[in-house]
Amino acid sequence: MLRGAELTGCSKDVKEMVLLLMAYFEEREEMMLFNVEDTCLAGEVQMDKLPLTPTIIVCGNVDRTIVQENIPSFVSSMCMMFGSYYSFNIHYPSELASTLEFLQRCFFSINPEKGTKVKKSSTSRLHLNPRVLNLIQDLSDHEWRDI
Repeated sequence: MLRGAELTGCSKDVKEMVLLLMAYFEEREEMMLFNVEDTCLAGEVQMDKLPLTPTIIVCGNVDRTIVQENIPSFVSSMCMMFGSYYSFNIHYPSELASTLEFLQRCFFSINPEKGTKVKKSSTSRLHLNPRVLNLIQDLSDHEWRDI
């Protein structure tokens, strides 16, 4: 549970970058970040309103169990949420698949040649979401032009 959207030890840019990624991939913020009142205690969170996948509960503007209260920073909460997908072998929800796939490959440097945490659809033949691949390539091209 991230209290007051604290950013201790973290640039505000990281939080905004994650929100920007979700907007770019047209994915819903509520699937990753669930906002509650500033005064809300862990026991007061309405668990039936949370997604079934790991979620960051933000006080203020994992199996429906609060894993840790008062996480000190947004980056720590992102790492815990992301690690939960791997520790508990949970597929990424389709509503966040692109954002989580991008974070996995570009920020956590997990780049398997085969396999993905995104649940397979019957029509999918690619190992990597084309929108994620395009964004990675565009960012790579931009870096080369700056050199």
